[in-house]
Amino acid sequence: MAEDAVQPNAAVRPNADARPGSGLAASPFLLACRREPVPHTPVWFMRQAGRSLPEYLRVREGVPMLEACTRPDMIVEITMQPVRRYAIDAAIFFSDIMVPLKAIGVDLDIKPGVGPVIADPIRDAAGLEAIRELTPDDVPYVSEAVRGLVGELGSTPLIGFAGAPFTLASYLIEGGPSKNHDRTKAMMYGEPELWHALMDRLADLTIAYLKVQVEAGASALQLFDSWVGAVAPEDYRESIFPHTSRIFREIEGLGVPRIHFGVGTGELLGLMGEAGADVVGVDWRVPLDEAARRVPAGRALQGNLDPALLYAPWEVVERRAKDVLDRGRAAEGHVFNLGHGVQPTTDPDVLARLAEFVHEYSAAQRRQG
Repeated sequence: MAEDAVQPNAAVRPNADARPGSGLAASPFLLACRREPVPHTPVWFMRQAGRSLPEYLRVREGVPMLEACTRPDMIVEITMQPVRRYAIDAAIFFSDIMVPLKAIGVDLDIKPGVGPVIADPIRDAAGLEAIRELTPDDVPYVSEAVRGLVGELGSTPLIGFAGAPFTLASYLIEGGPSKNHDRTKAMMYGEPELWHALMDRLADLTIAYLKVQVEAGASALQLFDSWVGAVAPEDYRESIFPHTSRIFREIEGLGVPRIHFGVGTGELLGLMGEAGADVVGVDWRVPLDEAARRVPAGRALQGNLDPALLYAPWEVVERRAKDVLDRGRAAEGHVFNLGHGVQPTTDPDVLARLAEFVHEYSAAQRRQG
């Protein structure tokens, strides 16, 4: 495929419906999330919409990230770009986990090469006032973009998402990205009342934001807790689990699959499964058959090819993808993904080839029993 080619995905149908055997009801991604039989292992890639695609770079040229996340036409176009290129089974809404914080008035920016930077970090009870309730009127561009995407995607599901309270809290307390999360842990350990008050507000924000996306038409939700692997299991259970589990409990009635993902969470997989998601995302550090032993019954798994492998020769990528698929059969349901997001310099052609391989190999697995 030429670098700038944009190929239609044959899986997309403009006249999708929800009748059994057709439309979204027949989506391999949604079936796998619900641990139902699938014709092949579904595949999508975290950060598939974005920085590795030349067409994305052209669209985003001169447009700051947070501005791009408020322009429905741009959101729709960027979300659709990987769907046109790859034989993927789901689209992920183009946005950023900081969008709901920005929408409620938190003074923040996403600086290229740095990440989110908070002008006034939250270090005391007075700082909590910055975290107010989010309403649909705060994010009209999200609702508009989701509705537009549902019309474009047809039978391909759209995954909405949000950042989890711990990860959002880390940015808010540290003032930006952090390797050790020292200030965050200091509040968690030393000021538990303030910590839980902040986490409660962030959980409310997250619940409201996820509801906006489903009410506009999203077919699944993913909660990103990117930095929660920095805490020990005991601390997770005491200081994070109550808030994460409340999120999953309060969005259960929306009737869409709920995915929970974090990085470096091998020791937390059991707790993440207990928190209430339908699907537990696994990074590249834990083989999927081992993850299936750690996660409680009644959960599907998502993952978990190391993104760095995409820079290796194809025969290495293929061998390791086979291993992921083979180990994934130990799970009650499996959605193939990377163990983290697509890296900026990844060759899109490798992703295209990988998506096709996942379909072909997993379909053959099923034929062979």
